[in-house]
Parts: sequence; structure tokens; C-alpha cells
Amino acid sequence: MERETLHRMLRDMLLCRAFEERAAEEYSKGNIVGFLHLYPGEEAVAAGVINAAGPSDYIVSNYREHGHALVRGTPAREVMAELFGKATGMSRGMGGSMHMFDPERRFMGGYAIVGQTCPIAVGIAYAVAMRGLPEVVICFLGDGAVNQGTFHESLNMASLWRLPVLFVCENNHYAIGTEIHRHSAVPEVFKRVAAYNIPAEKIDGMDVLKVHEATKHALERIRRGGGPQFIECETYRYRGHSMADPGTYRPAVELKAYQSWDPIAAAIRDVEFKYPTPEELAEVGSDNVKLFVDHLIDGEHLAAADVEEMKQDVQKIVDDAVQFALQSAKPTMDSAMDYLNHAHRHEVLM
Repeated sequence: MERETLHRMLRDMLLCRAFEERAAEEYSKGNIVGFLHLYPGEEAVAAGVINAAGPSDYIVSNYREHGHALVRGTPAREVMAELFGKATGMSRGMGGSMHMFDPERRFMGGYAIVGQTCPIAVGIAYAVAMRGLPEVVICFLGDGAVNQGTFHESLNMASLWRLPVLFVCENNHYAIGTEIHRHSAVPEVFKRVAAYNIPAEKIDGMDVLKVHEATKHALERIRRGGGPQFIECETYRYRGHSMADPGTYRPAVELKAYQSWDPIAAAIRDVEFKYPTPEELAEVGSDNVKLFVDHLIDGEHLAAADVEEMKQDVQKIVDDAVQFALQSAKPTMDSAMDYLNHAHRHEVLM
């Protein structure tokens, strides 16, 4: 893999982590209100998948989409401003955490309803196929979506019409708060996809290189006319489902050792209504970011000093984004009405 791609993926992961931890801090200050679903622990999926996609491909995301937007290239200022509900945000301050949209980068939005991304992605993919375009639609979903009717209906239609869509399941095992084997008779998500004659595989979602490679091959198959593909990325979220969830339903031993080779090695005990700080996360061991950093240093792709410089750079970006959001104006009721009626009856595919 090219050195530039390796560096870009690491920077994306570091930016996602720093951004989300700062978002949690701003939430505790009252600068962000409403629901806030954070991404720490799952950064390898966003970085691996989106860096394998082309700039003209479409991205359909769910309500844990801040990291997806950042990796896609949306400025951190616009993402943070949207969290703050400001007019300079991605959705002009009217979407908040769960409804970010960036048509310029073909980021077709985050959606709050579980499983809603599937029919939207299939609809876009159908439009692409009807026009004979070369683009692919990447549809992110969580493990909690696989029991929704929309998931099964969408996969059936995508397979039947051989639509150019890549489904990416970020399986963090707990959906909102129930472990997958407690709510799914077949906990291996990729096996359920076989019912719709869609090629599917399960990969280590904590390893950005494996995610990138699997995504690249899946996209190549789709572009060759192979129809829809499905990737289950087995990952883990360090925080609760949202800022309102302390995550105490997860055993400490699970946070300490997630797989046999222990890529996370975390022992975070949420015995109180408290979230781990970045310092606490660093103390408990390696995660998907550190795993990739170690790989790059061991392979002499960069030095430890380069990593520190990169961390400082992304921290400056996050600090700037917060200041930008704090100083931005709030949207007005008049602008809300304007956007409500914008392009009414004239919707188009960007």
C-alpha cells in the first residue's frame, strides 16, 4: 500500500478520535444538546472503507456518522458547528448529530431511524443503475439494524436487481444495549446475508488495513457488474450507545480482551455514571488506532515523532472547530422555512 494512503488513514483515525472526545467534553458543558452517539473504538471502519472509495461514490450513514463525515472530507468546523446547532454547520444547524448531509462530497446523510440507511442506499443505487453510471453506493449500518424489515427488504431488492451497493455492517455487538446473541438467532450477520444470494464476508473491523483491503476488493467486484456486496466489520465501541448510556451492561473482562490476539486490550470499568477520559483509554492498552500506529512504526513507514506531530495537528483542527462553532450564529426560523420548501417537487440525484 502507498505510504501516502497509510499516513492519510492514520490521520483520519486520529482526527476522528480527537474530535469525538472533544464532542463529549462539549456535551458535558452544555454546548451540544440532544442525542450524541460517539465513535471511539470504531475508527478503523470509517478510515478503511471510505479511503477505499472513489470521490464520486455515494456514502449513506447512520446516526453514528461524525467520523464518516470527517473521513469523507467534510471540514471539522462544519461537523462541529452542526453538533452545536449553528447555521454554519453541515445541515445549517437543523440536523444536529444524527442528520448531517454534505451533497458536495456525496455524503448523503446520517439517519436516526435504525435500518433506515438500507432503503435509502438501495434507492440511490437504483437511480445509478438506471442511468448506467459507474458509481457505487456505500451503505453503513449497525448490528441493531439486521432485525429490521427494511434490512431484509433492501437486501432482497438489491440482489434481485444487481444494484451497485456495498453494505457495511459495523458490528459492535451491542446495538443500543443488548448483546447480539440475545436478540438474533443467527448472531453472525454475514451468514444471514446468504439468504439473498449476496457475497458476504466477516472481517476484523479493528484492523484498518484489513478493512481497506476487503472494501477495495468488494468495490472492484461491484464495478465489474458483480452486484451488491456485504462486509461485516467486527468492531467495538468504547463508550455507551449514546451520551445518556454509561454502558455498564458490558462485562469488564470483555473490554479487557476482545479477540484472541487482544487488539483492544481495554479494561474500562463503568461502575459509575462516568465515561473514560482519553487519558484513561490510553492507560488501559492498545486499540485500533494504536494497533495501526505500531504497525506503521514497526514497518518504518513513519517515526514516533511523526505520530506526535500528527496528533498535534489534528488537535489544532479540533480546537479550531470548537471555536468556530462557538462563534457561529444560530439558524433563524425564516431560514428553516426556506430550507423546508427548497427544491420541493424538484428533487434530483447529485
